This record gives sequence, structure tokens and C-alpha cells, in this order.
Amino acid sequence: MSVEYGAEGLLGVLTPQANTTVEPELAILLPPRMAMLNARLTSPKATIAERLVDYVDGLDAAVTQFANAPLGAIAFACTGASYLVGAPAEDAAVARIEARRGVPFVTAARAVCDAFQALGARRIGLVSPYPPDLTEASATYWASRGFTVGRIVAVAAPAAAFHPIYAMSAGGAAEALSGMVGAGVEAIVMLGTGMPTLKPILDHPAVDGAPVISCMTALGWRSVTALRGDAPDGATLRRWIAGEGWRERYAQRMG
Repeated sequence: MSVEYGAEGLLGVLTPQANTTVEPELAILLPPRMAMLNARLTSPKATIAERLVDYVDGLDAAVTQFANAPLGAIAFACTGASYLVGAPAEDAAVARIEARRGVPFVTAARAVCDAFQALGARRIGLVSPYPPDLTEASATYWASRGFTVGRIVAVAAPAAAFHPIYAMSAGGAAEALSGMVGAGVEAIVMLGTGMPTLKPILDHPAVDGAPVISCMTALGWRSVTALRGDAPDGATLRRWIAGEGWRERYAQRMG
């Protein structure tokens, strides 16, 4: 069953409660005949780390916000939660939601892993907007998935911001990306679904030959392949990184 504005697929998206980036970037990344429904991940916990774990604990309730909408896939637009709960708990949650909903459940972290595998990359670089403890948890997560972290570059958080990640600019992300020159990695990921990364990737789709992805570009790519029932492959991903299909939408949105 299709809907008027999602003839080629309807994506359910779970977004952290204060995130200001997921919906705008997915609106640019998704093809015109695909649509999304967004639901917010909420938690009353006091710290970011506690909220991230709470999002995973509350996944079943969060998914019920979509009721019986004819979704073709569901996207979990939060990587920090995966780092903190760990790969086994993430995999268990994916299996549980897929069994209950009968559609692919795509997490941003696993989408990044799929992207690395499609690119044939094992030695990776991380551009991180996170505080040191979450960056360390991220590095541990990627190692548990079989990747070697070759370099980590931190993105400076803006002062007096409403949130240390969501208030970052694309310019700050691009500046940090330049720190990957000479890293000797096979692929680079700009972490966090809240850090704006589309312009830096359009401007610098590779650094020293290493393809540059972000959690959001990986999530968008993997969600589209899931909606289409396609297997992820490196050639499609490389065209995606280069902006095929979404570069013009970005220019229209930002022009």
C-alpha cells in the first residue's frame, strides 16, 4: 500500500527530542517519491548519556507512535545510543522491532557499518562532535564491529549553545574534516545525526582518497536501499556521497 506523497516508500524516522538536523537533512536526501513520518524519542533523564540509553529502552513504545501507517522501513536516527548500549543490544533491538513490525529497522550506527563494508574500508577516521567520553564509547563501538580507528578529530562545540552538538555549523564540521589529511584511513565518518554534514561532504567527498560519509548520509542511503529492497553496494554509495540525486535539492533548500 502506498500513500499520495510516498508512492515509492514511506519511512518512519525516530529522532532525538531536541535534534534540529535529522528532518531537514532527510528531506534533502530522500528521493521525491519517498516520504517520511517523524516521531520523537523522548526521555526525562538528566544527562545526555542517560537519555541516549533511555531511547533504546523505550524503542517499542516509540515505534507505536506510527500506529498502522504503511511504513516500508523504520530509521533510528541516533548513533550515540548504539555506542552506549553496545552492538549486541543494538542487534537484539533491531531483530525485535523487525519481527514485530515486519519491515527493516535501520539504525544510524549499523548504516555506517554497512557503508564501511560497501566501501571495503577497515581503517577508519572519526570526526567527532561528542564530548570525550562519548567519543571513546564510539571508538569502542566501531572496534567491536571489526574496524580500526586510525585517527579521531574533535569538532569544537559552540559556546553558550542550547545543545553542544545540534547548534554546530557546517563550517565548523568542514574545518574539522581538514584534520584528516595524512591520516592514512580508508574511509571517514562525520559522527552524530545532529551535526550538519551535507555541505562539507558535497565540498569534500573524499580526503586523501578516503570517501567521507556521515551518520546522516549513511542512514539516508541505507534507508533508501531498504525501502527499495536493494542490497547495499559500493558503487551506489559512492554516487550518493558525490551528491547524485540530492545535490540539487540541497542547493534549492540552501540557496
